[in-house]
Parts: sequence; structure tokens; C-alpha cells
Amino acid sequence: MKPQTFGSTVVHKLVEIDRLALDDDWLFPEIDPKAVDENRDWLGPNLIEPGARRLYLSFHSYVIRTPTLNILIDTCNGNHKQRPTMPAWHMLDLPYLEKLKAIGLEPEDIDIVMCTHLHADHVGWNTKLENGQWVPTFTKARYVMSRAEYKHFERLHNAKPAEPVTRGAFQDSVLPVVEHGRELLLDAGDTIDERLSGEVELEAAPGHSPAGLNLMLKSGGRRGCFCGDVIHHPIQCAMPDLSNLADYDRKQAVVTRRRVLDRSIDEGVELFTGHFPDPTVGRFKRLGDVYRFRFES
Repeated sequence: MKPQTFGSTVVHKLVEIDRLALDDDWLFPEIDPKAVDENRDWLGPNLIEPGARRLYLSFHSYVIRTPTLNILIDTCNGNHKQRPTMPAWHMLDLPYLEKLKAIGLEPEDIDIVMCTHLHADHVGWNTKLENGQWVPTFTKARYVMSRAEYKHFERLHNAKPAEPVTRGAFQDSVLPVVEHGRELLLDAGDTIDERLSGEVELEAAPGHSPAGLNLMLKSGGRRGCFCGDVIHHPIQCAMPDLSNLADYDRKQAVVTRRRVLDRSIDEGVELFTGHFPDPTVGRFKRLGDVYRFRFES
């Protein structure tokens, strides 16, 4: 994705994992076995592995550089995190912070870390390992999280389940932020910072997670929606009711997804997707009762 300009605000994509191929029926357990081949022509080899039924996902963050604040949206998987149930995320050692430096920012330059939701692949770089302890990576930032979502996972964690909450991410990537007093628990409609009033808004995006939040950016005559995991892969355009294996409330996830897609069409809102490979950003169009995605950058 090329840097995107919203007036005096610039959006960069910060890639952790460029492309990861995942089996279609692992990512979407209810998918029709014929679906990948039926949609292969319009999706192409950048989105479907040639000769296989594996779908490519990207793992990336967005950096929004406004004249007053730097916002980092979703921090991917993180380094040195124990994720034995997901080998592709387990004990990574990737140059994520070096890539941040390449766009002219150090961790201490980040003012706000926005967590659209609290799943492991969206909060990993919230913390780093320092002297055997997990500490906030972005030392001067406030970490925005959905109040309801945090409380949901806190209750699960406090119940001491046999399996760690969100593959262990709640313990190593969320709780240390709270322990250091860096969290900012908000609800849809709340203001992240008064300096961003009228430019940045939070909206409810429940379904994939209990109480996720989208970030809406409006400036310079453009509108963008940073939509986390509202939609995982463009194949869901052809099957918008298709559920992801991690969806918390499948029916609500479909309602949220269709609402976001329809608004993209009806109001010209650009989608900054959470897992689409490059060029990542674009808009939707209707094709009868389903959709297609048009990459724009």
C-alpha cells in the first residue's frame, strides 16, 4: 500500500507478515469445497495460492500521522510470544520496529495505540520482553481498547481457564499495558483525543469479537474505515455470510460485515482492511446480493 493522504494526515501500512497461506476450511470451517476454485479467476494468485485451496492473509498495522498525534492501529502478533496453538505466530523474531523506524518513527513517537479488538494477532506488539518481563512497547502511548471487550476477556482470565485467554495474548500483551496504567478504555462514540475531534471517531463493530471497535477517519474530503476483522479475505465478498473460525457471534458478525460493506458502497467509504494482502485498501461494489472488492492503492 502506498501512503494514503487525508488532507494533512498521512496513513502508512506497517507489515509484519506479508503473506501467510491458510487452508480455506481452517479459516472458514463452513466453506463450500468448490468455493475457492469458483472464485479463483477474479481473486487471482495474490489472494489464492496457485494450485491449492489456501488463502493468503497479510498481518499488518496502520500508522496514522496527523499534524498533532501519531496513531498505531492493531499491533499484529509480536516477537517472542508463546503461541503453541498457532505455529505461524509462535516465537516470532521479525523486524517490525525497524519498519516503523523506516517511516521515520520510534516507539516513543507513538501517541495512541488503537486495538480494534483483543485477539492475539492484533495486540502482539503492544508489549515487548525486557529483562524477562512484558512491558509496553510504546512507552508514551495510551492504548485504546473497547471497555466491554476488555471486561469480557478479564472475566474469562480471572476464571482461570485451562487454556490461556486469546492464546495467551491477554496475559502477555494486554494485562501488562493495564498494569503500567497505559490503557484507555472507551466505548463507541467516545473521543480518543480532543485534538482529533471531528477527524477520528470510534464505532461499534461487534460479532467477530465481543465488542470490537472500528476507527473512522475523515479528513481532506476522504473517509476511511479501519475495520479490523470485520472481513478477513475478499472471498467473503462472494459469500458475505461466511463465518471465520474465531467469530464470537456469527450472526452479529454478518450483520456488522454487511453494514460496513454497504456503507462503503453507498457513502464512498474506503476500507483499510485488517488482513487483505497488498495493495490492501479499496472499496466494495454490489454484484446482485453479493459484493466485489476493488483495490485502489
